[in-house]
Amino acid sequence: MVHNAYDSFELLYDCDSKIESVESYGSKILLGCSDGSLRIYAPPPPPPKEVRKESYTLEKNIKSFAKRPVVALEVVESKGLLFALSESIAIHGLPSFETVAVIGKAKGANLFCWDDSRGYLGFARQKRVCIFKHDGGKEFVEVKDHGVPDMVKSMCWVGENICLGIRKEYVILNAMNGSLSEMFASGRLASPLVVPLPSGELLLGKDNIGVLVDQNRKLIPEGRICWSEAPIEVVTQKPYAIALLPRFVEIRSLRGPYALIQTVVLRNVRHIHQRNNYVILALDNSVYGLFPVPLGAQIVQLAASGNFEEALSLCNLLPPEDSCLRTSKEASIHIRYAHFLFDNQSYEEAMEHFLESQVEISYVLSLYPSIILPKTSIIPEPEKLIDISGDDSYLSRGSSGVSEDNEHSPTSNTLESNENAALELKKMSYNMLMALIKFLQKKRNNAIEKATAEGTEEVVLDAVGDSFTSHNSNRVKKTSKERTTIPISSQAREIASILDTALLQAFLLTGQSLMAEELLKGVNYCDLKICEEILQEGNYHIALLELYKCNSMHREALKLVHKLVEASRTCESDISHRFKPETMIEYLKPLCGTDPILVLEFSMLVLESCPNQTIELFLSGDIPAEMVNAYLKQHAPNMQAIFLELMHATHEDAIIGNLQDELVNIYLSEVLDWYTNLTSKQKWDEKMHSPKRKKLLSALESLSGYQPDVLLKRLPSDALYEERAILLGKMKQHELTLSLYVHKLQAPELALSYCDRVHESILNPSVKSPSNIYLMLLQIYLNPRRSTNNFEKKITNLLVPKKPTISRTNSKLTKTRNRGSKKIAAIEIAEDTKANLNKTNSGKSDVDEDEFIGEGDTSIMVDDVLHLLSRRWDRINGALALKLLPKQTKLQNLLPFLGPLLRKSSEVYRNCSVIKRLRQSENLQVKDELYEKRKVVLEITGDDLCSLCQKKIGTSVFAVYPNGKTLVHFVCFKDSQSMKAVLKGSPLKKNLIRY
Repeated sequence: MVHNAYDSFELLYDCDSKIESVESYGSKILLGCSDGSLRIYAPPPPPPKEVRKESYTLEKNIKSFAKRPVVALEVVESKGLLFALSESIAIHGLPSFETVAVIGKAKGANLFCWDDSRGYLGFARQKRVCIFKHDGGKEFVEVKDHGVPDMVKSMCWVGENICLGIRKEYVILNAMNGSLSEMFASGRLASPLVVPLPSGELLLGKDNIGVLVDQNRKLIPEGRICWSEAPIEVVTQKPYAIALLPRFVEIRSLRGPYALIQTVVLRNVRHIHQRNNYVILALDNSVYGLFPVPLGAQIVQLAASGNFEEALSLCNLLPPEDSCLRTSKEASIHIRYAHFLFDNQSYEEAMEHFLESQVEISYVLSLYPSIILPKTSIIPEPEKLIDISGDDSYLSRGSSGVSEDNEHSPTSNTLESNENAALELKKMSYNMLMALIKFLQKKRNNAIEKATAEGTEEVVLDAVGDSFTSHNSNRVKKTSKERTTIPISSQAREIASILDTALLQAFLLTGQSLMAEELLKGVNYCDLKICEEILQEGNYHIALLELYKCNSMHREALKLVHKLVEASRTCESDISHRFKPETMIEYLKPLCGTDPILVLEFSMLVLESCPNQTIELFLSGDIPAEMVNAYLKQHAPNMQAIFLELMHATHEDAIIGNLQDELVNIYLSEVLDWYTNLTSKQKWDEKMHSPKRKKLLSALESLSGYQPDVLLKRLPSDALYEERAILLGKMKQHELTLSLYVHKLQAPELALSYCDRVHESILNPSVKSPSNIYLMLLQIYLNPRRSTNNFEKKITNLLVPKKPTISRTNSKLTKTRNRGSKKIAAIEIAEDTKANLNKTNSGKSDVDEDEFIGEGDTSIMVDDVLHLLSRRWDRINGALALKLLPKQTKLQNLLPFLGPLLRKSSEVYRNCSVIKRLRQSENLQVKDELYEKRKVVLEITGDDLCSLCQKKIGTSVFAVYPNGKTLVHFVCFKDSQSMKAVLKGSPLKKNLIRY
């Protein structure tokens, strides 16, 4: 016996006649006796509402109740009727017990069943089943009469059908059409037994086994109640099934595995009757009552005996008004049951019960000494601590105590046993931690939601100006970038911190480092100090990186990434495949908008190894290029040129203004160092082009944001003429530029290319360029001495600023003094250009006026002149070019120039003549058409009307539209223009003819 579910009490004894049936009505007990009488027993006054633990006495004896023994009684309180089965079925009214009706067709019936919901009465007689319906008054109307294969031994209503237990099997009878559905065979030793259950299922007896059948008539595989003997009768009273056995009464649970609850030893029990709060047992001459022990007392008994499952099932039966009591009892039982299971190494089941008990997380974690928890004010002392000190050796991150014992084992057998014990201990500890992980994961969602909601509420309150000075507690809040903590009021976040910290450790102790990383990637409240120490000791680098990231400790995270990147270069490991320079770039991307200085600081570590990706990082992160350049100039000057080069190569639009000037100055400094080095070794050659010099020349040509006058001053006077030429070209000093190309570099092709670029710029109206650039080159070819003298003079004027002249007013004096050498040089160049143009327009040749005296080349560069004229004849004014040529120039040499020039001029003249004649012809055609239109004859009669006023034209002045049909008075037409007539805006109006 597990516990006392019922207390037995003798209600009455020494009945004069043998008891055949028993029923209760209110607080009274009705006994059907073998002599056909009905004996009514009642408790002492005042009468209660139902049967109680009191001695009952005979209140009334109805001797003529029936002629034969009353074998069955059933009270229908909803109808106020009493059904009695004797020689037939008689219906009596309550509480007077007068006979209301007698069903004559029920004569010889052996049992009946009543369907209270529909008012149907079914009874079995021999091999027939009859169905009657109560009409609501005192009459019962026959509905159906069906035949069955054999004598019915047990029956009950199942919805609209009847379940019958006949001699050999159980069948379902359709009450309307009489069809039978076989279920399964009944037992051989005991009569069939059909018992309805409160859940709507059926309990069918098969010898000493009670088989459960669901509402769809299908067997429930696990639903088998094994009685000690074959029961005679069975009643149910939730949550128990009470069976009347030959030697005793057996009480079993209706919840699997249908354990034995209690045995009540009573012999010769003939009948059993069940009501809501009690069970009546009828012996031959006495009656006992089984009264349920209060659920609270049963729960205590079960919990004390270790039957926690039964105790929990009984908690669900506590009434709703005792919800607080039920919650407290359930929590207590769950905790005790969880400890019991934990002691027996059923860790997952134990955690399920801890979860059901709603116990604090810290209570469960107290069972795991190896889990380090953050300091908090809410850790309760557990009621029961489980001694698992043997697990500490494995769970701790230090050395194993088991291995130390093994070192001193005297024999190999002891060593082997210790190894087995250590293995078993390790397995047990692993299972403990896995169960803890599942427990924490189930608790986590709710804890995180509460912590997040609490944080959101604080943010809202801070936004509206609320302060939290009145909430002084020990709770803490993480700062964004520091490890220090700030006191706040947050119990939910403390719980979340305990949970996540423990969960992270459990993941690591069970070897689930990937799960630990996933935990840290999401929203978490892991304690920073504890987790950092654990991760550092275990070399869990990726998890440590995620910990830093989620706590906004980006500097520490980047230092760790850099350390791992450097380590990956020196050794091959799993880490080396995951940490590369690109890893740091990916980490820096989200920080560009929030902490650009940190991005710049750590991007220097990967700029050299991943230049393109780093530049892309700067651009995609919207970090100003000026900021990047300034940082590089201060902290990594050797990388400044690389940065600017890549910026120019990949994102040309991003490098503008002073960045271009920076890049060109860097190139120039490198070239000047290279020039100085070669000059000191006397190896300098103007035609040498190192990679650095090529970069400088390319930058000078393609970029436009630098200051050429400043760079010009840095160049040596006797070298780097090509760079000087480009700078002078940027300053629009075309004559000087061409002089350098021709005389210093002796590169006519470069001079010609320069003229082409200048000429093409003329096509752009926004760019001011000289239209006679080729003539300027021609003059340089024709007068080398003069161009050389001009070059020396103008270079001196450009590099050495002159003192300005005194102006008439003080304001002009001040303004003139502040001007730079560039303005003075521009004025002088303008004067020279004007003088050149005057000379050109005068029609005199420079060659005729100058004497060719000087060092070097003193002859006219005739070949270059002819080559220029032959290649660019279409871009040179032929008349001006011929004026510049010396008189002794042979016409034969000018054929490549004059030939195509004359052919083009003739072609242009011919084309213009054709166009002129075509336009004259078109003009004649238009005039002819006009004359034809004016020859139109119009006849006006007296019936013609004005299209505007609808009056006759008569002899008035009229007008005709070009269509030749519309006639109007001329006065009407003029008025219609001011009134915006319908014809306003029509092309006919413009060609109106007046007559």
